[in-house]
Amino acid sequence: MIADEAFPVEPWHIRETELRLDLLPQTESLFALSNGHIGLRGNLDEGEPHGLPGTYLNGFYEIRPLPYAEAGFGYPEEGQSIVDVTNGKLIRLLVDDEPFDVRYGELSSHERVLDLRAGTLTRAAEWTSPAGKRVEVHSTRLVSLTQRGLAAIEYVVEAVDDVLLTVQSELVANEDQPPASADPRVAAVLSHPLTPVQHEVSERGAMLIHRTRASELTLAAAMDHVVEAPGRVDLSGDAGQDWARTTVVCGLKAGERLRLVKYLAYGWSSLRSRPALRDQVAAAIAGARYTGWDGLLTAQREYLDEFWDCADVEVDGDADCQQAVRFGLFHVLQASARAERRAIAGKGLTGTGYDGHAFWDTEGFVLPVLTYTAPRAAADALRWRASTLEMARDRAAELDLRGAAFPWRTIHGEECSAYWPAGTAGFHVNADIAMAFDRYRVVTGDESLEKDCGLAVLVDTARLWLSLGHHDRYGRWRIDGVTGPDEYTAVVRDNVFTNLMAAANLRVAADACTRQPDAARALGVDTEETAAWRDAADAVHIPYDEELGVHPQCDGFTTLREWDFDQNTKYPLLLHEPYVRLYPAQVVKQADLVLAMQWQSHAFTPDQKARNVDYYECRTTRDSSLSACTQAVMCAEVGHLELAHDYAYEAALIDLRDLHHNTGDGLHLASLAGSWTALVAGFGGLRDDEGVLALDPQLPGGISRLRFRLRWRGFRVTVDADHDAVTYTLRDGPEGVLTIRHSGDPLEINTRKPTRVAVRPKKPLLAPPKQPPGREPLRRWRSTVDASRNSRES
Repeated sequence: MIADEAFPVEPWHIRETELRLDLLPQTESLFALSNGHIGLRGNLDEGEPHGLPGTYLNGFYEIRPLPYAEAGFGYPEEGQSIVDVTNGKLIRLLVDDEPFDVRYGELSSHERVLDLRAGTLTRAAEWTSPAGKRVEVHSTRLVSLTQRGLAAIEYVVEAVDDVLLTVQSELVANEDQPPASADPRVAAVLSHPLTPVQHEVSERGAMLIHRTRASELTLAAAMDHVVEAPGRVDLSGDAGQDWARTTVVCGLKAGERLRLVKYLAYGWSSLRSRPALRDQVAAAIAGARYTGWDGLLTAQREYLDEFWDCADVEVDGDADCQQAVRFGLFHVLQASARAERRAIAGKGLTGTGYDGHAFWDTEGFVLPVLTYTAPRAAADALRWRASTLEMARDRAAELDLRGAAFPWRTIHGEECSAYWPAGTAGFHVNADIAMAFDRYRVVTGDESLEKDCGLAVLVDTARLWLSLGHHDRYGRWRIDGVTGPDEYTAVVRDNVFTNLMAAANLRVAADACTRQPDAARALGVDTEETAAWRDAADAVHIPYDEELGVHPQCDGFTTLREWDFDQNTKYPLLLHEPYVRLYPAQVVKQADLVLAMQWQSHAFTPDQKARNVDYYECRTTRDSSLSACTQAVMCAEVGHLELAHDYAYEAALIDLRDLHHNTGDGLHLASLAGSWTALVAGFGGLRDDEGVLALDPQLPGGISRLRFRLRWRGFRVTVDADHDAVTYTLRDGPEGVLTIRHSGDPLEINTRKPTRVAVRPKKPLLAPPKQPPGREPLRRWRSTVDASRNSRES
């Protein structure tokens, strides 16, 4: 999509230079604004036409039953779905008596711009009504990163001809939704989920209060307006149970302008009273009026300036990746900045895909980025996970296990996956969460999170693994009946990723109990239990195929039937092939063993990494958006830099080019975070699995320079690499000196001056591997097609 000439590639903007009605669902996701609490899809101001109307509040959901063809003990009985809440984006315009609608009259020009530094979505349109009256419309929309419950819109209409304008600014609940899709990745559609409780209206604003039926959550939404126009202006307000409207009427002569600033406030609670919520949103409106529109813009820019100062990635030589990585970082920040102990969903707050659920993607792909760039947001997300610990304990007990079994997918904290082979059996989510807690401590140096809530999570996840695994008669510790990251190979024995992550979980839990003996004793942990954890971790069984010289993804994987790619190449395979065919075959949905080599890098030799990458490349279909970034990292490490660049490009462009054809349902947040990982961990060589900041820059030919910023234990570190050398700059820090690892060796850097060292190029041990037919990464495939076309033309 971004390759279309209507979407120029720019380093700090996503710009649409003409309105593409056929791409409305996708651009609504791309242009979505959020602060982690409020999410507004990038719908047109007038609301129509639209792909998917969407206004979301983090954690606000409705309960729905989970149907089963056959019941089974331990199956989750209820699902949770994100709700499209009261829409406050709507501003309808009538020119004389004709509505401004881009499908009628003449749209002379139309441009929308998402500004990644200002944190705003702007729109400019020139329109002539069917009766020949001309106006220019300019709007700017923001969701405040500094005032959590607030969004605002500036809406300006300039008359080209003398006109009578009527502006109707609205709040609307229970909007009609488009029909449900047959694609299981798309959210279940909820019809009229909000029950009206109260509505209030004044001349300049209104408030609507609603409640969900089953989840019993209460929502308040309010709006208020500032209006500026020459001459006489009539204002009025009216409301019903599901709608409220402020109407502005004025006459403009040619060249005159009407300016309207709309403040929106949202709040919800499962506990607080209706009067308390009403007062909360009223206070947010009062704060907005006090700050003013210009104050909100200034605060938004200052917030983002601070973020980019510690998070920006500069990519010289690849303009597409440059734009995409900043786009990804911006949306990762938007999904988390003010989430404040709520989940970070797989789609953020950009759409209803995956029902608004959070997965292991959060801890595995999103939180590493936040830990290095916005650690407070990472800590908030981890505190949310810790707040669901009691539910995870209940789930473990239901499964006849000790400790805590965190859900595969959820909004509130209960398990919502109706497909247990990929859900309940995906126990690795527990180790992923534990590693995210430990990474936060290692990277930030802040042990307060572990003391406050992390230790209990580490202890209960360790207890889960000890009850799930067992020692066989040879003394090897093994885990049966689990599903690793690859959902095409389910309910297996000794998944290498799961075993390595479980062992790491057991070790960090034991270490945390040593650091905090009193708190550990209060949780019932004694030295015998921690010794059992360490013993299991040391004895963990990691399968290895001596004949092939590779690690099987799970026990026996390399002896399974090979997938016939000549006959089965309709991707994604899960929509075209039954799982009964996929499970017993050597076909991989997403990086699994390869992900283990990234996250537990120290557990593999360079030769093993090279051979494993070679083996799994030709079997991995990348039917998951989580795969390309991981393949980028490991292809870079084993020396396939050009292939790694292709994968990085694909991970970064997943939504800007709608590569999975479902961007209209919301963005792929983990893949957007993965664009940072592909560049920083792939070409920057970042690793932290041994508790030290390790870097090893290696650039592909298409990138001449890579510069990125990190936070590490109170320091701000800048890494600036080209093909020959890398410069490490320690901008500040507690002692002015930091020891890192460069290309495997210790290196001391300091705040006095930058440290410049040579890059140590890696030679690949094997030739670049092939991929399944039709699954070559994006740039490589395009180049092949272009070359073929040029050959035919010549």
